[in-house]
Amino acid sequence: MGRWRPPAEKSTALITREGHDRLKAELDELWRVRRPEVVKALAAAAAEGDRSENAEYTYRKKQLGEIDRRVRYLSKRLEDLKVVDAAPSDREAVFFGAQVELENVANGELVRYRIVGPDETDAKRGWISIDAPLARTMLKKRVDDEFEAQLPGGAVRFAIVAVDYPGA
Repeated sequence: MGRWRPPAEKSTALITREGHDRLKAELDELWRVRRPEVVKALAAAAAEGDRSENAEYTYRKKQLGEIDRRVRYLSKRLEDLKVVDAAPSDREAVFFGAQVELENVANGELVRYRIVGPDETDAKRGWISIDAPLARTMLKKRVDDEFEAQLPGGAVRFAIVAVDYPGA
């Protein structure tokens, strides 16, 4: 079996200012801190002799490849991203960057999501990608609007309780 994988779907090239700063900091740390450490450790492992049986050398080569792959991705991606750091003129509707409070119509449960770029999603914080089906469904909806979203567990009906644009 080969290494070929089909190319990933193109994702939306939007990001919040906070997410952009975080990606730039990650790139800087990888390039200026982690990569030099790994190169130094790789050189030390290579100096030990027979590389074919040197687990440290093999591990460091793999680690260096992963760092270089991530650096390459971040460098290209940061060039393509458009930073959105202003709230839309209509702050009552759901757009990119919105923090939305939803009520599950069936059971009254409240959930809160923030719509962010695909490079900054974080399930623990409730940050979902603008490319996610739930986010796509709620775009342009307003407070008190109801909509149905197809989730992995089936169709769920939500009502928008509140819309906020943090940091704007």
